[in-house]
Amino acid sequence: MAILKVIEVLANSNTNWEEATQNAVKHASKSVKHIRSVYVQEQSAIVNGDNITEYRVNVKITFEVK
Repeated sequence: MAILKVIEVLANSNTNWEEATQNAVKHASKSVKHIRSVYVQEQSAIVNGDNITEYRVNVKITFEVK
């Protein structure tokens, strides 16, 4: 039986939501090992004029506790 834990991470990107999600996983993996999945809970963006300048995600990252 595996014990799993979930943390919530906020991340951003100047390019797109996929990169913001990848940034969340990369940052979390610096201190959390055995990441199993990522769930994108919320997406938002910052707009300046008629352009999106920043993509933001709120994700839940699930990892195994060994």
